[in-house]
Amino acid sequence: MSTTPRVVIIGAGIVGANLADELTARGWDRVTVVDQGPLPLTGGSTSHAPGLVFQTNASKTMTALASYTVEKLKGIDVDGAWCFNQVGGLEVATTPERLADLHRKQGWATSWGVEAQVVDAEECVRLHPLVDRDRILGGLHIPSDGLAKASRAVVALARRAEARGARFQGSTRVTGIEQAGGRVTGVRTPDGVIPADLVVSCAGFWGVELGAMVGMDVPLLPLAHQFVWTGQVPDLVGRNDELSEASLPILRHQDQDLYYRERVDCLGIGSYAHRPMPVDLRELPQGDGVRESSMPSMLPFTEEDFAPAWEQSQLLLPSLRATKIDNGFNGVFSFTPDGGPLIGESRDVAGFWIAEAVWVTHSAGVGRAVAQLLVDGRSEIDLHGCDVHRFEDVQLAPEYVSETSQQNFVEIYDVIHPLQPRLSPRNLRVSPFQARQQELGAVFLEAAGWERPHWYEANAPLVEELPTEWVPPERDAWSAQFHSPIAAAEAWRTRTAVAMYDMTPLKRLEVSGPGALGLLQRLTTGEMDKSVGAVTYALALDEAGGIRSDLTVARLGEQLFQVGANGPLDHDYLQRQAPADGSVQIRDITGGTCCIGLWGPRARDLVQRLSADDFSNDGLKYFRAKRARIGGVPVTAMRLSYVGELGWELYTSADNGQRLWDVLWAAGQDLGVIAAGRAAFNSLRLEKGYRAWGHDMTTEHNPYEAGLGFAVRTQKKADFVGRQALAGIGDDTVSRRLSCLTIDDGRSVVLGHEPVLVDGHPAGYVTSAAFGHTVGRPIAYAWLPASATVGTEVEIEYFGTRIPATVATEPLVDPEMTRLRG
Repeated sequence: MSTTPRVVIIGAGIVGANLADELTARGWDRVTVVDQGPLPLTGGSTSHAPGLVFQTNASKTMTALASYTVEKLKGIDVDGAWCFNQVGGLEVATTPERLADLHRKQGWATSWGVEAQVVDAEECVRLHPLVDRDRILGGLHIPSDGLAKASRAVVALARRAEARGARFQGSTRVTGIEQAGGRVTGVRTPDGVIPADLVVSCAGFWGVELGAMVGMDVPLLPLAHQFVWTGQVPDLVGRNDELSEASLPILRHQDQDLYYRERVDCLGIGSYAHRPMPVDLRELPQGDGVRESSMPSMLPFTEEDFAPAWEQSQLLLPSLRATKIDNGFNGVFSFTPDGGPLIGESRDVAGFWIAEAVWVTHSAGVGRAVAQLLVDGRSEIDLHGCDVHRFEDVQLAPEYVSETSQQNFVEIYDVIHPLQPRLSPRNLRVSPFQARQQELGAVFLEAAGWERPHWYEANAPLVEELPTEWVPPERDAWSAQFHSPIAAAEAWRTRTAVAMYDMTPLKRLEVSGPGALGLLQRLTTGEMDKSVGAVTYALALDEAGGIRSDLTVARLGEQLFQVGANGPLDHDYLQRQAPADGSVQIRDITGGTCCIGLWGPRARDLVQRLSADDFSNDGLKYFRAKRARIGGVPVTAMRLSYVGELGWELYTSADNGQRLWDVLWAAGQDLGVIAAGRAAFNSLRLEKGYRAWGHDMTTEHNPYEAGLGFAVRTQKKADFVGRQALAGIGDDTVSRRLSCLTIDDGRSVVLGHEPVLVDGHPAGYVTSAAFGHTVGRPIAYAWLPASATVGTEVEIEYFGTRIPATVATEPLVDPEMTRLRG
């Protein structure tokens, strides 16, 4: 008798079918897939999905998920009929801005290992003869893209899973999730309960309702998206037979929010050029209302919304002027606040998982990743950008989900700068310093709902005072967006005087109780059993030794620790790992506290004149913390610096925040104190070689590859997660490294995700980059083969041009640590 878990997958679309296939391929044979609709076309998004698979994405993870989908679907068929037609993909540009962006996308493709070429207009027409040569400037061609026949793939996957023991059950509506003792025990249907040890909701836009059954917020918005089929297109007659359906590459005209696919002698046209159309699930048929002839996800076509798209389509593809729209519909798809999928397990009900907001493009990749999570405990592909728990609580509000998801629909094909902030909603989370920051002309960008100053217009006069060697060069138009030369002045003052940085958005967790030390010992690579006042930089690893986070842990009491974390995923992880006996309490204290990073060579002069506490080097050593009063304000002072200068992170309660700002500001005027923003901060931290988790390293990297082996205390007596996986690995054994590059021309500022070439061949990619104001040249950190040692000359591809760079010794500034320890 099988001993594998009983798994119920809710949703028999392309995601559920892929998951069933992946689980059964790993030997799990007690898998039941249920769907409220009839099999195989259940009426969800898969039933009408247009099937275009464009792999290239700014996200390495999303590209990897799509690439696996291509490879998997290429290898299956239904009685000889294809499930994936690899006709290639073509994106055309009708504006110089779009053409430049296609060069950027080609860089992403190269970084992530996908073959892609930017081609001229003539080649675009050769690839897709229906395109009007006079309307385009060029295109991006990706030969491995193509058409997925989603409905047929579901049949193939279901057959294969059933042959291994899975069971598919249609016309079965889920009415509840059974649970006991905080775990799922089954899925309730009108015909009774299906017992389950694990339940995975792959219900697409129905996922919000399924999550609600266990009290789980699923930040997803169903939106309708227009799609039409044309009548016969004369220029397509005779090109294809019924079996092949298509030979032209799938086509995107993103300047007009349109895409096209061939079907025999007709074209399918999808449009994002219309108003967002949120869908109320209560108005869609469910359960017995879903019949063979009904498709809940296909809403009536609103012709007036498509009229402008039809006009633009006839301009790009003149052959369409000889035909008309044969039929159309408004198809329901799932959108999320940041455009990413939603993968993860309920916090409150163990064994209830979701895999929602997943399009056909990424379906097989997500199916494999979730199967790996369930069977192995980890995905080989980093999933932090897909984890359902990545959002802050404020981002789970229905109003936020609705507005941001609709905005994602509007911007889906827009050229988006990596620093471009959303315009609305804003001011959701502000630090106690905001009023003072506004008085200083702070230019705010936004992240995780927080308003974060990137520079201050009040510092503009300092640009004129910059020493010659600090004057930054002019930037190109792209890297100059959301940037100001004021950042150079703020970096200069930080290095030469003193600056105040708002570090309030840093996630702060309080871990307390008799079991706190044991928990942190087990989950981190650092030695936590130190004296009260010790601060430790450590890593949290997964079982395979991948870096799931980096943490700064301050021991403030025998049973009290403050953890500087990277975001909600760290909070979620600690909560899940905490013992069930209540011996550990974990609290997010971010909103009730605030933090000023006071850094620079004059920082001690400033703080000492405001405090009777000893802030000398002996009084508070590097990486130590203590409680003190500054200008009468109670603070927890930690001697840390993410910018590589003397100073402290000064924490206080939110009600005392503005007062702390004011006393430091007033007392520091004769010392040259300024407020400084994130732009200067990022430049300074890269000069010091400090990594940013999620950008520079993820679960796909181990500490030695990331240059963080020093944070692994191999002599630590207590065992920790990932320790065994690191056995035998060291700085000298790795085959790749996160490397520091300096850009040779001294002016070309890259922004991240660009490919890096060694000896003319793609060998890695940029993670973080900034202009190094102290060293007077641009800096980039990149993953490269370990053979690319210091002094190796490389090239970074930036918008189709190659920029020379050199692997440098790090850190670039203060390698002896004299500034920090002075």
